[in-house]
Amino acid sequence: QVQLVESGGGLVQAGGSLTLSCAASGLTFVNYCMGWFRQAPGKEREFVSTITWTGKSYYSDSVKGRFTVSRDNAKNTVYLQMNSLKPEDTAVYYCAAPRAVSLIPRSPSAVGSWGQGTQVTVSS
Repeated sequence: QVQLVESGGGLVQAGGSLTLSCAASGLTFVNYCMGWFRQAPGKEREFVSTITWTGKSYYSDSVKGRFTVSRDNAKNTVYLQMNSLKPEDTAVYYCAAPRAVSLIPRSPSAVGSWGQGTQVTVSS
């Protein structure tokens, strides 16, 4: 059973930074691409970033250049470093594992397991 546990959310002023962590268990982490999604109130869950097992990363246009995804395979953990935060980044952020090892989680349909989510609030 896959378990994903996020941490690191909080309240920050616009222009500030936060780093989210996601600890994974129940899967052979090194073989999986891992993703980050977010959901703002009243909006659909959207793709933020993903990192492949080789370390190649993908970003949505809205966060490209400000967010950095990374992974530590020895710790079964994926990170999301968020810089230059904007009020529109306010959302619940979810860690995601794909429903198959061959998939790259860039849409919710590719996700098999979600974390519980961590709230990020950016004040103006």
